[in-house]
Amino acid sequence: MKRFNFTITAAALAVCTLCMGAAQAQDKPVALKLSSWVPAQHALNPALQAWADDIKKQSNGTITSTLFPSEQLGKAFDHYDMARDGIADFSYVNPGYQPGRFPIFAASSLPFMISNAKAGSAAIDAWYRQYAAREMKDVKFCFAFAHDPGALHSKKKIVSPAEIKGMKIRPATSTIGQMVTLLGGTNVQSSAPEARDMLERGVAEAITFPWGSLTLFGIDKVTKFHMDVPLYVTPFVWAMNADKYNAMSTAQKKVIDDHCTSEWAEKVGSAWADFEIGGRTKLANEAGHEVYKLTPEQLKAWRDAVAPVEGQWAEGVKKAGGDPKQVLDSLKASLVKYKSAL
Repeated sequence: MKRFNFTITAAALAVCTLCMGAAQAQDKPVALKLSSWVPAQHALNPALQAWADDIKKQSNGTITSTLFPSEQLGKAFDHYDMARDGIADFSYVNPGYQPGRFPIFAASSLPFMISNAKAGSAAIDAWYRQYAAREMKDVKFCFAFAHDPGALHSKKKIVSPAEIKGMKIRPATSTIGQMVTLLGGTNVQSSAPEARDMLERGVAEAITFPWGSLTLFGIDKVTKFHMDVPLYVTPFVWAMNADKYNAMSTAQKKVIDDHCTSEWAEKVGSAWADFEIGGRTKLANEAGHEVYKLTPEQLKAWRDAVAPVEGQWAEGVKKAGGDPKQVLDSLKASLVKYKSAL
């Protein structure tokens, strides 16, 4: 029987190894659709674009992204389902737009909790990671973040919580909606892009909103009085379609994972926070607007009046099978750790 000599030289082996390595490293190109429902000029969009650009760099160009702002891919209310269903590969989600659907996450929108959105974004993200896989199981949770504390803006000056009774108010989240109801007001639901129209037509008389975005969405044209109190933050989620993630290579998944962190939550939250902080100063200097503070007694009256909202929130968590005390204690500990508790 004829015998063959399969001796491979060291040089040939090296070339073969390099070829195999190159084949393994050659990931298939992935194009991502990123959906942001805020206007193109909003401060959030450059932060999301910077995030996407870094992913492209770290993936050696194999993961590219196109950002679609201004509700181009769907309405603001629909963004969680858009990520779930693959209409967008990444979606900017306000979970508070859907009352009762995400009761644990709603803890971070309780009034008078968070002092700033920079470290506060990292605090919310680090806290929520222990619950995300359960509460948002039909998407890949990337990170959570918040805008800088928002305030109450209205057509008439309001200093007492008793003055909310009988008013029609557009709340930022379902939790703030509970606060409005508790104080005797009526909730008028609308997304941020629809809010100015609601106020202009008299469907709503007041709104809870962050400062810089107030001008961007044109709401400063229909509100004149602005309570300078860090009433609440609206927490958001940057969510990914799970099938899109699962179809990626191991190396590409790692790049995504490295960009779905509390550090990135803080980067994105910080860029937006600076914009909102600047908006307060700008509005205070505009003719026809009154930005006013509350006395310590008035502030205490607000805190006392809205305290029962926590109990209402806790009932929602219990119905979902959660432990509200554990959830809230964990959030407060994270806010203290990240120096963002109010």
